[in-house]
Amino acid sequence: MKKIAVLTSGGDSPGMNAAIRAVVRKANFHGVEVMGIFQGYEGFIAGNMEKLDLGSVGGIIQRGGTKLFSARCPKFKEAQYQLQGIENMREAGVGGLVVIGGDGSYRGAMELTERGFPCVGIPATIDNDVPGTEYTIGFDTALNTVIESIDKIRDTATSHENTFIVEVMGRDAGDIALWAGLAAGAESILIPEEEYNIDEIISRIERGVARGKRHSIIIVAEGVMPGSDLAKIIKEKTGIETRVSVLGHIQRGGSPTARDRVLAGLFGAKAVEVLLEGRGGRAVGIKNHEVIDYDLKEAYENNHKADLSLYTLSKELSI
Repeated sequence: MKKIAVLTSGGDSPGMNAAIRAVVRKANFHGVEVMGIFQGYEGFIAGNMEKLDLGSVGGIIQRGGTKLFSARCPKFKEAQYQLQGIENMREAGVGGLVVIGGDGSYRGAMELTERGFPCVGIPATIDNDVPGTEYTIGFDTALNTVIESIDKIRDTATSHENTFIVEVMGRDAGDIALWAGLAAGAESILIPEEEYNIDEIISRIERGVARGKRHSIIIVAEGVMPGSDLAKIIKEKTGIETRVSVLGHIQRGGSPTARDRVLAGLFGAKAVEVLLEGRGGRAVGIKNHEVIDYDLKEAYENNHKADLSLYTLSKELSI
């Protein structure tokens, strides 16, 4: 294999650029040319790509977002467009593809592999919800962004003796809410993986008030309910006014942390190695501090599982 391609797909996450850089430089080290595909699978279908050399990926390791951009592409689910993209790649001499994204992006990569075009997936999503790997690129950066925001909100909550609800990203996975809530000392955390008890949440607030606590922080993942809805429920049941902060897309941006940059380097290099070994339909990840590769199907057929021991611990520490 003398030429491969790389694309980014799905929601952007800090560290994607570092992963692109790692793919290009690892491949170049082995004498393999890399084509960068723009706008994800949309660009794959259209053949919208250019050669990436050492210089073209210089100065991007510290940048958030993705140099190759990303786009939704519903039509890629249709066989005719997948075959059209494969034909474009073969005409350009490309023998394999690295897909940087989440489990949804992996499904497309698996379908291409089954059509004879080998693909390897690199997990990059702030939600940390790709089965088969303990961490995804971008999660650590997003987590630190959320914690920094909560710390600042707590300053205001303390000054004005308020209860604050902080809504974070996580439609189906609660890792951001769970880890950030534990790290920032939130009084209550609501995640999609666990049923919440509103009476327990209110009891925590009231216990805090009874012992002289002048503020409370509640973290809710967007997949549970909007923070504004939770505020209304608390108001109806207790009369307590709460403030709501929706962090939104700020969680996806920013310069990647050292951890995300290192993960990106490890994952990018491993993905190239797997392709050069002639293996497709694989995803790279990390387990027990070891970089691994595994069947792509595992990443989108299985459900992500949050570490509920952290959920239990957060309750024990927020008494």
